[in-house]
Parts: sequence; C-alpha cells; structure tokens
Amino acid sequence: MATRTLRSVVNRHKVPPIVFLLIYIDLLNCQQYAIPFKAPSDCSAEESFDISSLSCVRCGSNQRRSSTGLSCICKTGYQTLTTDKASITCQQCPADRPAVIKDGFGCIRCPGSINDEGQCQCPAGNILVERDVNGNLLNTASCELCNGNSPGLSVPNPSGDRCERCQAFFMNTSCVCNPPNVLAGGLCFPPGSLSTNVNPIVNYAQLKFSVQSAWFFKNLYSSSAACLVFSNLTACQALGNMCAMNMHSFSGVSTDACGLFNTIFRTRAALSSTQDISYWRVNLPWLYYGDEPGLASRVLQTDPVPIGFSFRGRNKNTDIKLLAAVYNVRGEFLRWEQVGGGNLQLCPETSTKQAAAFSFGTAYQESCDLSVAELLGTHPEPLFYDVFMDLSGSENRQLLPLPTLVYNQQYNGRFINQGDISINIMCVWVCAFSFNMYVVLCTESMKNWYLSRRMFVVDTLSGREKSLSSQPKVIRVASSIKISFQLVPRTQEGQIFPPLMTVTYTDVAITDINTQTVTTTFAVEYEMDQNEARIKTDTALGVMGGLAVLYSLLKTVSWKRRIASPLIDVKTMLKFLLFYAGDLANVFFAVTVGTGLYWLIFYKAQQFVSVLLPLPAQEEQFVTYIGCAFALKAVQFLHKLILQVSIDVFFIDWERPRSKTSRTVQVSAAGEPKRDPSPVSIWRTYFVANEWNEIQTIRKISPTFQIMAVLFFLEVLGFSNLALRDPWPTLQRSSQAYTPSYSLMLRYGLAATLWLCIGLLQVIFFTVFHEHFVEDKIRQFVDLCSISNMSVLLLSHRCFGYYIHGRSVHGHADTNMEEMNNNLNRESESLCGQRGLLPNTEIQTFQVSLTNRLRSHYDRIREQIDRSHGPSRMIDGCSANQFEQRARGYQTMNYFLGSIIDHAHPDMDYIVKDKLMFERVIGMEFLEPSEKSIFYNDEAHSFSDVLFYGNEATLLIFDTLFFCVVDLGSQSFVLAAVLTSVQQMIFRLIRNTLGRKNLVSKTLVDKRFLI
Repeated sequence: MATRTLRSVVNRHKVPPIVFLLIYIDLLNCQQYAIPFKAPSDCSAEESFDISSLSCVRCGSNQRRSSTGLSCICKTGYQTLTTDKASITCQQCPADRPAVIKDGFGCIRCPGSINDEGQCQCPAGNILVERDVNGNLLNTASCELCNGNSPGLSVPNPSGDRCERCQAFFMNTSCVCNPPNVLAGGLCFPPGSLSTNVNPIVNYAQLKFSVQSAWFFKNLYSSSAACLVFSNLTACQALGNMCAMNMHSFSGVSTDACGLFNTIFRTRAALSSTQDISYWRVNLPWLYYGDEPGLASRVLQTDPVPIGFSFRGRNKNTDIKLLAAVYNVRGEFLRWEQVGGGNLQLCPETSTKQAAAFSFGTAYQESCDLSVAELLGTHPEPLFYDVFMDLSGSENRQLLPLPTLVYNQQYNGRFINQGDISINIMCVWVCAFSFNMYVVLCTESMKNWYLSRRMFVVDTLSGREKSLSSQPKVIRVASSIKISFQLVPRTQEGQIFPPLMTVTYTDVAITDINTQTVTTTFAVEYEMDQNEARIKTDTALGVMGGLAVLYSLLKTVSWKRRIASPLIDVKTMLKFLLFYAGDLANVFFAVTVGTGLYWLIFYKAQQFVSVLLPLPAQEEQFVTYIGCAFALKAVQFLHKLILQVSIDVFFIDWERPRSKTSRTVQVSAAGEPKRDPSPVSIWRTYFVANEWNEIQTIRKISPTFQIMAVLFFLEVLGFSNLALRDPWPTLQRSSQAYTPSYSLMLRYGLAATLWLCIGLLQVIFFTVFHEHFVEDKIRQFVDLCSISNMSVLLLSHRCFGYYIHGRSVHGHADTNMEEMNNNLNRESESLCGQRGLLPNTEIQTFQVSLTNRLRSHYDRIREQIDRSHGPSRMIDGCSANQFEQRARGYQTMNYFLGSIIDHAHPDMDYIVKDKLMFERVIGMEFLEPSEKSIFYNDEAHSFSDVLFYGNEATLLIFDTLFFCVVDLGSQSFVLAAVLTSVQQMIFRLIRNTLGRKNLVSKTLVDKRFLI
C-alpha cells in the first residue's frame, strides 16, 4: 500500500523523481545529534523548565518562575489573564484593588493588611471571604470569625477559606486550648494528665552517644498523652513505634518512649486483654512478652506449633507462611503483607532465591553490602512489622505470633539479650567438647531473654536531630535478621516449637553517604536437640577407645616379644603411644564416617521431618574429631614409614661356583689338569634388588584413578549437591535457584564414603581379577627369587621378620638360555622337586621368630660389614682393602644364613610350623623362641607388610582424611584432590629415596646398579 500511495502522489502532482533521489541521498548522509543537558535547578528566576524541549525557557513579561520550576506565574500584584493553553499574560492590579485573590484570576480590595504574596491576610481564627455564595467576586474581601465556642466549635480549615468543626479531643466548651490545658500535636490535653517533661532522646549504644530526635521531640508527648487520655489507637501505635525505634530499651528515666509506654501499659492492667493474650492490652500494640524469669524458654520450648512439616508424600508441606501487620511511623495500619519478596530481605536477589528462605528445611543465608545513600532514598520513613505464622488454610485462618529477640535491647544500660560475655564465650567453647554442658549454659542464658514483638528494618527518621527535613546524624539498620525453627524432640510428624526471630541492629554515623555502606544478613536456620546424638557418639568413642587401648597393649606386648626385651622402659611407653595413636585414629575415623553417613541418609531420605542437621556451631566438635583422626593417622603413617625404611634386608645367594672347562691353569702331580672355578655372577643379586626396589611403593589401588573417579562423582555427576543444607537429594541444581551452604558433616560423610567405596572397589578388582589374570607383582617377586636362586631375609624387628625361600630346585640359576628353559619345562612337568623350604611343599614365604642367640651372631657379622662401610679414617688400608672387607663380610653373612637354613648349626636351629588362627588374628606369637627359631608358614605373603602394598588400609584412610581435611578447610573438592595427589607423590618419593638408601646400606648392592 505504501508503494502505491507514493506512486499516486508522484503522478498526481508531477513530482520529479530527482527530488526523491535527493531526499534519499540526504537520509544516507544523516548525522548524529546531541543536545545540551539542562535541569530545573539550572534555570534562572526568570526562566522555567520546558518538559517538552528539556531546556530552560524565558518567562514572559511580568512573570516569574513557579515554586516547582516547571511553569511561569505572574509576579506579586499581577493578576492572570487567560489567552491560550500554551501561555499566560499578566496584568497589574489597579490601585483601588491592589491585592490578588487566591486563585490569581482577579484583583480585590482587602479589609486589612496584604501578605508577601500580595494576597489579603486575616487575623487568627478568621477566614477570608472573596466571593459571594453564587461565586461572584466581591469588590472588597471580608474576614469572618469562626465561632470556637459551643455550640459552633469551629476553626478555620488549613486553607483558611472555610470554618470546620475542631478536633473531638478538644474541650467540649471551646476550640481554644486555654491554660492550664496543654496544646500538643493539634490536641488539647487536661492539666496533670501527663507530665510535659518527656525525654525525646534516642540512645545509640554502639556509637556511645545519644541524639535528641526531631521526630520524638515533635510527637512523643502528643502520642503518649493521646494514648493515655483519649485511647487514640494510632497514637498508641505511634508510641509503640517510637519505643521500637529505641530498641525496646528500658532505663531509669520513665519519660522516654518505652518508659511512657510501660506507664500506660500498667494503667490498663484492670482492663481486659486483647485476643485473650495477657501481654496485649486494650488499644495498645503488643510490644513485650513479659519480664518473668524463664518466660522465654516457656514460650519457645513448651507448646508445639499445631502443624507438621513433611518433605515428601501426599501430605508434603514445606511452605513457611509468615504474615506481617504493617504500620507506618505515625501508627496507621497499612496492610497485611506476606513476609518475603524483599520486605524483610534487603539484599537485591531474584524472587526465586528469596522464596527459598521460606521452604522448610533449607538453611538460608544471604548477605550483601548496601549503600547508605540508597537506604536514605528508599526508606525515608521506617515501616513496622508485627510478624505472625499462618497456621491454616483459607478458612478459619489462625495466626501464631512470632517472638522477637532484639539483640540490642537494654535494661538500665545492660544488654539483656546478649547475656554476659563470659557466659557466651563459655557456651561456644564448651560446645566443642561437651554438648550437655552447652545446653545447660545456654538455657541459663535464655532465662534472661526479654522477648518482644514489633520490629523494623531501616530507620532513617529518628536520627534527624535539628529538623525532619535535615540529613540524619545516625541511621539504624537491621544488619542481621534470623528466623530459627526448633524441632520437637522425638517427633515423627515434623512438629516444631514456635519460631524465634532474632534481630540485630547496626548504628551507622553519617559522614559521607556516597561512600558509606552497611552489611546486612537475612538467615533462616533449623535446629534440634542434639543431646541424644551426642551421647551416642561419645558412648561409641568411649567404648571403642577402650578397646583401642587393649589392642594397643596387645601390640606392645607383641612388639616386646619380637625384640626380645622383657623390660618396660621409656621406649616401650613411646611405642605404646604410637600404637595407640594409630588405633585411636581408626576409632575417630569410624565414628566420624558413620556419623556423617547417618545424617546423610536419614536427613535426605526422610518423609516426615524427624531429624534436622546440626548447626555450624554444633559441628565444631565433629570437625575436632576429624582433626584428631587425621593427626593421629599421620603419626601412625609416619611411624610405619620410618619402620619400612629402616628394616634389615639381606639377599642369600644359593648359587655355588662352577668349574671352567675353557682353560687349564696348571697340572697336578698325577698329571691331571686343575680347573679354575668360575666366579658366581652378581647380576642376579642386582636384578632381585632392583625388583625389590620397584615394589616398595606399589599399592592395591591406582591413586590417580582414585582421585579422578572421586572428582567425577562429586563435581561432574553432582554428588556434592547432596551435602547442601537442604532436604532435597537432587544431583543437579538450576543456576537460578538458591544454593544453600554446605553442611560440614554431610560434606565429610559424603566425601569419605565415596573415597572409601571407590578404594574398596579398586582393592576388590585388583585382588580378585587383576592379580589373578593380569599381574601379581608380589607373587612374581617370589617366583623371581626362585628362578634367580636367591632367598630374602627381612627383619622388621630385632627377632622377628620374614623369609622368602628362593633356593632353586635345579641347583643353579647362573646358566644359559637353553638350560634355563629346560629347567622351567621340567618344573612345569613336575620332573623335579618343589620350591618349598620343606621337602614336597610349595610354601616359600615364612614369618620368622628368631632366637636371641641367632640375632646376636647376625649382629656381630653385621657390625663387621658396617665397620668396613664407615668413614675412611676408621679403617685401614686403601679402598681395595675396604672393598675386600665388605666382600668378606658379605660372604660370611651369606654363608652363615645359608647354613642356618640348611640346619648346619644345631645351637641355632629352627622349626617350621603353622600359626594358630587366633595368633593370626591378633598379630602376636604365643611361643617365644628360646632354644630354636620358629618359621611360621605364611601363604598370605605377609612380607608385604614392610611395603606400601601391605599397608593399603592405613594409606587409604590417611588419603581419605587428608582429602577431607583439605576440603573442609577450603570448601573445594578440586583443591583437595590436587593437594592429595601432591601429597601422595611426595611421600612416594620419600619412601623410594629412603628405601633405596636402606637397601644399599643393608644389602651392599652398589646404588649405581639400582635403576
């Protein structure tokens, strides 16, 4: 249609097409426009601000700017003439009618004086009459006196153009408040009804100074007198508001806001109460619960709320419905308002996140910094809230008042709701060690609480000192609003006690409103009586700790037997403490993991609310237990690490020299050639030593896979969301939804359980599948010893250790490939003897319990080797002699140990037997090797106890605790995983390095041959 219209215009008017082309070109070359900035305040007295052009426009002749600055009006003495809708003209009034009437559209003669605006002025009590009853303008105005006496009882209205009845609270005979009556706030009070010496002071205890409030100075007396004398409802509410602005505090002065309120409260004692609540007197707001000792505990912990909460099922109920009766500062009721959506939550958040605060079970906390300038702009006057809990549906709705604890409330200068500082510190300290005492102390502190009702969020009014339009000297902000729900003990229906709202106010002295900020927090928390759970935890720790003492004593006795020392000395006590540290660490670990898993399962899976998570302050003892478990486990781990890198190791070489056939050295007397024996190769020893060095740090799990798998479940699949302080077991959360804080107990229980489960699955996989079908390095090492014709003696204690019998059934292992292959074939076809120490047995690994005599002989030979290994100044000769001494010592030790195995020393002989089942369980030998050493058959290859491989449980628990401790401290699973990996690499490096040095020192293998 637009194209046809344009074509018709061109054809009708014969417009040359070149004109449209020029217009099009001009549009292509359009420029960017800018206008100067002007505000109404920038305009002069002869200019007004044009809201259309956004600029200052000069007024016409005889005109000036209006008070708003948005229009022009006639000057004083000039009347307005209407010309058109866009502008006016002004004409000067004639000399005989010099005054301008109030609407400005006429001139009139005055009966008296003329004011500064050029209008007629009447005496007090008179009204100005400028028109007759028909609206015609009079030539001369008149002043009519309003009859302030009975029966008229009239006064001029605020405009001064009409008489109206005076206030009903004036005397019945006159509208004039004559002495000795008192005029205040537009009301007339009889003498003696209330002292006029009221105290308009607002105390700011945090800043340690007071302010004479302009609002209190103007309204305190009138509100209290109107409430007392006339029972004015809004005046009583306004007085209650001023008491709330003064923190509900009492002082020795009975003429401040709260003192006046309580004076009126006591005068109403004979009257009936409101809503059958004794603390709610007729016509008064409900500000206090009462001052009886112990009243707070009775209100908060006696009668349950008659509704139940459920997380799932048909009767699911998680909505917390709070209503507030809202009043303005003048005491006028404004509305009923649903709590939420920003009325008590000052932080700017989305409605979805703010609504999460009122979902039962979700621990909510939101903090932010607010600008003082923004608070002054958005809260010019405070609003006051009486908060109730909605108990029922749409019909017959019942409301439960929420008790309020004002943290800043004072009584004669003492903060009664904060309690004694020493008691508070003791409560916090004792909470970490004894929950029973914590309950007693904190209940004693609750007895001194003074519960109240009314609260506000921001007060920028009471701190105005000079006038109500001036900038406040101080503002008061609710920096912390916390709603606490307490679960009824042993409830199975989700019943709670009345919620408690705790409000903490912060006083902010105004210096620079553009830079000052104030921190505010809104929180909803849930708690239950943890006494029973704490008793069970302490009982479990006590019983298991006692068993740990017995087990540690058993270990100490076993250790004393294995070192053949009957004396109880300092070293024995230290050893007991080291054993006890490890066992007690296992106790703490088992209790904490069980506790965390219990809360994780029962809290997240419950339908009707029966348990609630401990508060962060109540988790401190749990975290202390975790710290104890980690510290004690670290001691055990380091103890085992030191033992492993200091064991005695010796490789027994069974290979014997074989005669050479390649060359003849000399001829004997009988004429037969003498053959020089071929030396035994050392390479087999080096090979076995290298393999032993490699298996020192192997484990039954893959540490890298362990860390990656745990991170995958926690961060990728979202298992970490199960540790949030809400009842929802969902793995994925919307970015728009509110995310509560983590529970340290749930976080630990989740992480530890996940780590242990993945580790246990790895151990099962490696033990059942990998070692049987892929590779078993421990058994392979035993096979290598047999093929190499090498036995290994490992002494972890002075008279106890392990023996790996690797004597070849073929007599020689230092042979060529063909002979080696034939030997292996013969062995596989059972054409030769078996590998066991005893004939016709396969058992090659033993636990050995040595006699003291054998160990002493071993030490003497060892001492000879160590002397040759010492500093050069302590030995004779050159390095060749030193090497010869070491070689002789090695040969001596090899011959001695080999002869012991071959029963060549009757006085140091041994027997082979099986261990009793009970001996295996408790890890102690009942028989002491007095005459003969004892070799215990060990098919479980327990020599791995001197390796990382045999201590997987200790390593797994240590890694679990390290990961959890780092996570609890940093709240980051990723950082915990990284540091755990670094820790594993560091300790693996330490174990390899120190184990390598010990291997070189004890086996005389040159370190250059250890790859």
